[in-house]
Amino acid sequence: MKYLGLTAVAGMAVFAHLVPLVKVDAAAMAETGGASQTLSLLPGMPPVIDPNDIYSETRSGKMSPVVKNFPTRVYVPNSGSNSVFVIDPATYKIIDRFAVGREPQHVIPSWDLKKLWVAQDLGDQLTLIDPATGKKGETIHVDDPYNMYYTPDGKFAVIMAEREHRLDFRDAQTMKVVKRVPIQCNGVNHLDYSADGRYFIATCEFSGELLKVDVAQQKVIGKLKLTPTGMPQDCRVSPDGKVFYVANMEANGVHLIDGDAFKQISFLPTGNGTHGLYPSRDGKYLYVSNRGQEVSGRGGSITLIDFATRKIKTTWMIPGGGSPDMGGVSADGKTLWLSGRYHSVVYVFDTSNGSVLAKIPVGKSPHGLCYYPQPGRYSLGHTGNYR
Repeated sequence: MKYLGLTAVAGMAVFAHLVPLVKVDAAAMAETGGASQTLSLLPGMPPVIDPNDIYSETRSGKMSPVVKNFPTRVYVPNSGSNSVFVIDPATYKIIDRFAVGREPQHVIPSWDLKKLWVAQDLGDQLTLIDPATGKKGETIHVDDPYNMYYTPDGKFAVIMAEREHRLDFRDAQTMKVVKRVPIQCNGVNHLDYSADGRYFIATCEFSGELLKVDVAQQKVIGKLKLTPTGMPQDCRVSPDGKVFYVANMEANGVHLIDGDAFKQISFLPTGNGTHGLYPSRDGKYLYVSNRGQEVSGRGGSITLIDFATRKIKTTWMIPGGGSPDMGGVSADGKTLWLSGRYHSVVYVFDTSNGSVLAKIPVGKSPHGLCYYPQPGRYSLGHTGNYR
């Protein structure tokens, strides 16, 4: 079968050249079990193999050749103790630790999968980790990197400059500023992209709003007030690209947003302190971390939303409570790793039944941990949003 700019041979994608249009014909429709559709892609973006499942290339076993020799590690930024711990997931043991600047928030894989960056917003810097060795590298100055993403074409890093009320587009290789985009909302922090890569939706936690941003123009093209307002956090798009799921920490649930129309569809209550969102390795479910409330200590659960029905499948409670925050799914999909924000631990969940396999003591206020490497052709940033 053939796509524009893409030839598939024995199930392996060979990228001849990248063009901004991918069309699924009748044969492709039969293979994917979905309707024929055409995506007009952001120029330079890698082809979408299956428009009915944009996570098709993040299945177990689909590791990029770039990461084939990287050791599997879990990198934990401890926001309260200005450090990064390194865990061997095979043994649950901490094998390294190193100091970084003020308030490290997330460990972020680069678009080309060759680097990891530790974003330190109060320290105004990024620190490199070499994923081939797991060791700390250079540190560079970057204004207010609370979080960082990459445009789907790999050209730009998008800095979520929460304190500065900006989105900063930087050259993905040199990290030099290309364009600063002032925004009229408070607490911009997370985002995800449409299936065609032409726009992203970003969350503003302190004003209860969403922004819609045109990627090519690097311009805000819409703003949406959420109902209930609350504090929107993580944002992930569904496998079919039709719905954006937005975690709301104060409203204790997840908003469903029609990205193209930029309107709210519904709201699903999940649990106290709804925060992180992670697709399961098979693409059937969205893991939702409910990290509880810092003062009362209540909460501590994972809710599974069924992508097909857009309904809650089940909820896993943490015995004795907990504060599951940010993290990622193991490469084989068998475990879910999340930082315990208020308990100074990392939780390891068995994805077959939700049981807690381990609680690994780490530093103070662990936040955006990164399980690396994972399957996927490229990274869109955060703790590992792959396509």
